[in-house]
Amino acid sequence: MAVKILVPVSGGKDSQAALKLALQQFKPEEVRGLFCDTQFEHPLTYSHVDRLRTLYGDIQIDTVCGGSVLEKSVKYGRFPGGGARHCTDELKIRETRIYCKALAEQQGGFEVWYGMRSKESPEREKRYAGKVCDEVYQPHEVMPSKYPQYLGKMGVRFRLVVLHWTDADVLNFLGGEENPLYAAGFPRVGCFPCLASGDQFKEKAFAFDEFGLEQKRKVIEISSQIGKSVWTSKGGVAR
Repeated sequence: MAVKILVPVSGGKDSQAALKLALQQFKPEEVRGLFCDTQFEHPLTYSHVDRLRTLYGDIQIDTVCGGSVLEKSVKYGRFPGGGARHCTDELKIRETRIYCKALAEQQGGFEVWYGMRSKESPEREKRYAGKVCDEVYQPHEVMPSKYPQYLGKMGVRFRLVVLHWTDADVLNFLGGEENPLYAAGFPRVGCFPCLASGDQFKEKAFAFDEFGLEQKRKVIEISSQIGKSVWTSKGGVAR
């Protein structure tokens, strides 16, 4: 049976909400998940993605990997941040684009249900201005600089199903089934920590558990190798 809905899942709550919505409206065999592994997620996130394969019905979640966050940091001689988020561009968006092209070539068009919310950041609010939850868009209409027009010509369409939801909307919808890192006090999950985030968030992640300490060790090692600090302000004290 052809895939009707592709849901990129990160282990975070917004993409999980998109997946749950899809499985409320379509058969499990018509829905597929896509996990882009940055090789920098917390073990709890990997376990949560595995759980999503059966949480709302048995579905296929494919994993793709275009390298690691730390490999990219060495390649470009800097950590992700500001306008240079090679982690997102090369490990998530590019891999999703490649996957979508291959799937469309195999079976024809389908919808991609993205768990993007305009209230998540000023940048996203600006990017998605004028967009609505219940409309479909060609990929390049949603992210003009990231997705080529040929995907639209192949029948790929994007739907921003939780675009105007709040944090509370998402958490209420998931009913406590979200990634346990949220309950541990992390407002966003994915890379652990997000190296483009503020220093306070990075310090919290590094001190969270043994995995966090190991992540800190790896990051400091790369920092010495590329001659760039992972800290973005004087607030980063755990050097």
